[in-house]
Amino acid sequence: MNSFTIITIIALYFLILYIISYVTGKDDSNNIFFKAGRNSKWYVVAFGMVGASLSGVTFISVPGWIESSQFSYLQVVFGYFVGYLVVCYVLLPVYYRLNLTSIYEFLDIRFGKPAHLTGAFYFFLSRLLGASFRLFLVAIVLQQFVFDNWNIPFPVTVGISIGLIWIYTYKGGIRTIVWTDTLQTLFMILAVIISIVSILNSLDLSLTEYISSEDFKEYSKVFFIEDINDRNHFLKSFIGGIFVTICMTGLDQDMMQKNLTCKSIDDAQKNMISFSFVLVFVTALFMFLGSLLFTYKNINGITIPVMDGQTRTDLLFPEIALNSELGIVLGISFLLGLIAAAYSSADSALTSLTTSFCVDFLRMNDNENENKKTRKIVHVAMSIMLMITIIIFKYVLSSNVIDSLLTVASYTYGPLLGLFAFGLYSKRKLKGNYIYVVVILAPILTYVLNISPILYTYLSDSFLLECKFKTWECASAYAKNNLYVFGYELLPINGLITIFGLYICSKK
Repeated sequence: MNSFTIITIIALYFLILYIISYVTGKDDSNNIFFKAGRNSKWYVVAFGMVGASLSGVTFISVPGWIESSQFSYLQVVFGYFVGYLVVCYVLLPVYYRLNLTSIYEFLDIRFGKPAHLTGAFYFFLSRLLGASFRLFLVAIVLQQFVFDNWNIPFPVTVGISIGLIWIYTYKGGIRTIVWTDTLQTLFMILAVIISIVSILNSLDLSLTEYISSEDFKEYSKVFFIEDINDRNHFLKSFIGGIFVTICMTGLDQDMMQKNLTCKSIDDAQKNMISFSFVLVFVTALFMFLGSLLFTYKNINGITIPVMDGQTRTDLLFPEIALNSELGIVLGISFLLGLIAAAYSSADSALTSLTTSFCVDFLRMNDNENENKKTRKIVHVAMSIMLMITIIIFKYVLSSNVIDSLLTVASYTYGPLLGLFAFGLYSKRKLKGNYIYVVVILAPILTYVLNISPILYTYLSDSFLLECKFKTWECASAYAKNNLYVFGYELLPINGLITIFGLYICSKK
């Protein structure tokens, strides 16, 4: 597929989004931008949240992760499902009872201004990094397969991507996002189904034939229960998945802002339960697609693309969809699915970052229409911050993006988890401004704990029997194979450290 065709498809897709934006953005008051007037249909929100949750990271990074991790990510997804139940029946009732615009207002009510600002800051950091991870993926695909051919530099590619999002979100805000996410989820799911059918047809296999084949069995191991030291052990992944969902959905303004547009708590809970079932199924589809991609790659001798001297499995799906002989239908569906997946999370992230900054830091009331100008300036500023962060990622990110995203979440969402848990299940009050010390030390201590096996190995020289050179990389490889390695359980550990610190700095 040539570059002109790709650009034409993208242009037509965004034309549809702009039409939706025009219809939903006629009322651009702060109340509509922040809450959509609290009249969204629960089933529309639920379907749209699937795309926002999965994003471009799931669309191309999860399939690209299958060769090294098999179906182990499904263990994390099962944990997600349990986490959604906690969000549904523990957190949502609190948010609706307090009639919150930003969920971090709960921390203000419970502990005061310092806790409110701390929660908002950690959300801000988490969502900025998370949205940048997601948009980074679509940006490098566009760069690799389109803009490199025109000698357009990567920063310009990123600027175009962010600019397109800004144009269709700056007026309607969350009301526009609810409807554009629904369309984007539809495109994303259709793209996966078309990709699976196209590859099966090219391999001359039926669905049942492939599932029973040795090729599928090579990648389809789900449960890893043999070695507790394994980073992908079931307990680590499952427990980590529960807390990842509680934090990245229930304690995240981006995801909760959509839920808070529903008319009532009953509608919001129906939305959350139905969404969780669909999400597990769709994620499993992505992993199945990943096994097909690697099977197709091995049979046809396809080389995984290299970018900036690094082999990037994230680019295998676009390489096969756009440069193989599988036809134009697959290429078009892939492009629509990728753009839909990437922008369905990025547009809502931009809106939620704007909302959080206006409500939490500027203390803006959602009914103050005179503050619309300030809100729009903040919207532009958030766009610029996203662009800068994505450009930085190009030069520092080397591992698989989905793994990087969940690892970063372990550090940035831990203090949020601790703050909300302490606020919900303790009646103690915080003393002074010690909270700032606690929320800074908790991620640092978690990081030290995470690298402690490698540090111990490096200092003891025990790895020199297997590695000839005393390097951090050799010590890391030895520790991974011989010692306990932390996985996604770092997130609840981070939360527990935060809770312990808050207890010390609190009073009855």
